[in-house]
Amino acid sequence: MKAWEIAQKVFTEAKPVIRTEEEQTWTDNVDVSGFYDQNLALDWGSNVPGSGAPEKIMVAAVQALENRGYQVSQAGYRYLEEGLRAHADRDFVRLHQLSALLRRELAHAVKDESSPYWDYKYYTSFEEYEMAVSFPEAVPVDTSTEDFKEKIHAGWLAQLIGGAMGTMVEGYTHENLVKAFGDVKGYLRQPNTYNDDITFELAFLDAFSKNGYNITSEDIALSWVGLIPCGWSAEELAIRNIKNGIFPPESGTYRNPFNEWIGAQMRGAICGMTAPGDPYLAAGLAWKDGEVSHANNGILGEVFNAVMASLAFVTDDIREIVKKAMDMIPKDSEYYSVISFAYDCCLRYEDWEDALRACEEKYHRYNWIHAYPNACCEIIALIYGNGDFRETLHIITMCGIDVDCNAGMIMPLLAIQQGISSIPEELIHPAFGELITYMRGEYRKLSMEELVQKTINSIRNAEHQK
Repeated sequence: MKAWEIAQKVFTEAKPVIRTEEEQTWTDNVDVSGFYDQNLALDWGSNVPGSGAPEKIMVAAVQALENRGYQVSQAGYRYLEEGLRAHADRDFVRLHQLSALLRRELAHAVKDESSPYWDYKYYTSFEEYEMAVSFPEAVPVDTSTEDFKEKIHAGWLAQLIGGAMGTMVEGYTHENLVKAFGDVKGYLRQPNTYNDDITFELAFLDAFSKNGYNITSEDIALSWVGLIPCGWSAEELAIRNIKNGIFPPESGTYRNPFNEWIGAQMRGAICGMTAPGDPYLAAGLAWKDGEVSHANNGILGEVFNAVMASLAFVTDDIREIVKKAMDMIPKDSEYYSVISFAYDCCLRYEDWEDALRACEEKYHRYNWIHAYPNACCEIIALIYGNGDFRETLHIITMCGIDVDCNAGMIMPLLAIQQGISSIPEELIHPAFGELITYMRGEYRKLSMEELVQKTINSIRNAEHQK
């Protein structure tokens, strides 16, 4: 049927009724105004669910654009200041107006030619990226063995451990964590699996299970909007774009100031796990996943983590993994300048806290959710942790900032390398036997055994379809 025919059928078959006074409303007893007011309020001031850390996403949007080499107008800053006052006063009439005005200014921010951001190459596609680097030969991994199953199990378990540890302390500086909690080496409360980071990896896994290595960015985008109700920063804007028919790569670039934040970097592990021993394949999967919500350096962050996870299946030395992965990031990219600075700090200082302080000073203009300062923390923890699970987790936790994303990405590397026996028993909590998420469908609740088996089956099926 044509659309007009469907509409005409609905219209002609409608039977007149008289509604009660209570029914004569657009809201059906739901406070629509209050719902949208509260959603908007989160953009101007919110607290991270797991740790209570404060964040002002509209302030961060201006910050993120300026980090990316754009100049926000004086009018934009005026709207920002007025918006903060309106939010404090709970003046939602004005706050909705100012939010719209500020977003218009962000959309029309002009390129700042003097910004050092433009001294580096901007990578727009995987083809452009792969021409700039060299990849090692893939090392075959037998995915039919119990050893491989244990590695996948260990990888997921370590990710849950890292995520749970991180959600308790994310969003704070190293200095303030020390003041509040001392030297954190264990859970500060009972851990759980309720974490927004892993939902995007599960969405990737869902798309990968259906499409294998032929997976496209569109497949992943559709998995997002079907399975994930909402996101934060880059992911939330990407989901809105996709729902409006704007698909990758535009979903990651259209009016999305956060597309070099940590959101892609935090989901690279699954791309490496599904391409064991094959960094080139892992990088390609990461690019497809990354461009759903991110661009340029944001995607390179996911590539970096994906490549490390892939190498973990076939490389015993964690420092060698870091160095090899760095070599697969283009040296003329800003992302490479960040990870090479962090790596050099690790070689320069005996104590990891000194290396961290140097990185904190270098990247203090970036939000704590940006990819750059968090990539520094990953490298610091991996180098100074030197392959020890407990010490690496301790360092990445005490580095602060976006701890759950960082720990969730690097702890699987050690677990994949060394197996479940490398994970201290006191960290393996019963809560990790079942994932509880806010996703729709089968992923709302998933046992660890189901997750491991789905991952393995998806990889084996993909290999057979090559």
